[in-house]
Amino acid sequence: MADGDGRTDETIFTWGAPAVKFGAGAADEVGFELAQRGARRVLVVTDPGVVSTGVPRRIVDSLARSGIESEVFDGVHVEPTDDSIGKAAEYARVQGPWDGFVAVGGGSAIDTAKAVNLLTSHPGELMDYVNPPIGGGRSPAGPLKPLVAVPTTAGTGSESTAMCVLDVLAMKVKTGISHWRLRPTLAVVDPELTMTLPPEVTAASGMDIVCHAVESYTARPYTAFARKAPEDRVTYCGANPVSDLWCEKAMTLIARSFRRAVHRGADDVDARSDMMLAATFAGMGFGNAGVHLPHANGYPIAGQVRDYRPAGYPSDEPIVPHGQAVSLTAPESFRFSFDSAPERHLRAAELLDPRSDCHGGPREQLPWALVTLMRDIGIPNGIGAVGYTEDDVPDLVPGTMKQQRLLVTCPKTPTEDDVAEILTRSVTNW
Repeated sequence: MADGDGRTDETIFTWGAPAVKFGAGAADEVGFELAQRGARRVLVVTDPGVVSTGVPRRIVDSLARSGIESEVFDGVHVEPTDDSIGKAAEYARVQGPWDGFVAVGGGSAIDTAKAVNLLTSHPGELMDYVNPPIGGGRSPAGPLKPLVAVPTTAGTGSESTAMCVLDVLAMKVKTGISHWRLRPTLAVVDPELTMTLPPEVTAASGMDIVCHAVESYTARPYTAFARKAPEDRVTYCGANPVSDLWCEKAMTLIARSFRRAVHRGADDVDARSDMMLAATFAGMGFGNAGVHLPHANGYPIAGQVRDYRPAGYPSDEPIVPHGQAVSLTAPESFRFSFDSAPERHLRAAELLDPRSDCHGGPREQLPWALVTLMRDIGIPNGIGAVGYTEDDVPDLVPGTMKQQRLLVTCPKTPTEDDVAEILTRSVTNW
């Protein structure tokens, strides 16, 4: 049905981002920032690996200098689950109340803090807020407490997005919560915090940036959606002119510095700075435009892992790191979506690999740029390298199809057969 002015297509997009403080030493100013927001008692949310680096102690000291009492919760699970988030929220409820939260770590810590902030600010259980059809999709009834995000990896961009991602253990599927109120109040981005990251973590996290930027840039445009009432507009609104700018800049930084950050990261502060900026910029892009098929495939790939244990990660449990999971089907996914927006795919390829020597046709330019990068930085060669075979494809497809929040953003709507073919062709990528 047409709206009051006769239009049936969307004419409005929304774009939002947190305040950002960027630069070497920025982490030491967290206390000052929270004091300006009236906080007197805050919870620092992190994980044991990050605690061992001493960064959370720096944050606690910064808070103390500004007269703010704090406690540290260090039980974040790498790749959060409904169980681990539930335990974090229970801790926060028992030890609270809190005037605000500080998330210190990668996307796992930041996403956990977002969920804890939500669950301690409003009534309801975790699954009430999880995106449908897996959860209830409830919207927060009002504002959350101030949340300062301090990323220690260059990857998820969670410091600038309005969603958190988690595994639902009983369903063996990765999903999330998406609402603009989850977006951190402030992102404190300090490139010095990433200097000691292992190359494997740098590579996996960086591929998450790549996929964020390229998926958002090639997403279904906001004008292709049906017009909605203001209260019904979703966080992922489709490709739009503002998100495009951030995605293009992120891809430019990736082309310049990603390989250097992986291979010379401990000695190359400029490359680390570029990748931190790229992560935040891509977050400002996909956090509004949305991601699509590679991320939708990545969720069951991560959620159904059996025995893969990646180098460079401290967890003793089998995991497929998020950045690996979303990248493993990216080359084939963009072959699939090419016809929907050829100029976008070609532009992304040009930005990621300005000196490409691909001799294939137009459809091959972006997959070639991705495969060349993935080989250079040591990403596993397809889903087969993380433990899957063609026989597993029928079990993975339903997990992808449950990610309707992401699939509606895909510029070319995939069927179950399309997803099965993409996964099968992604058992090996080269």
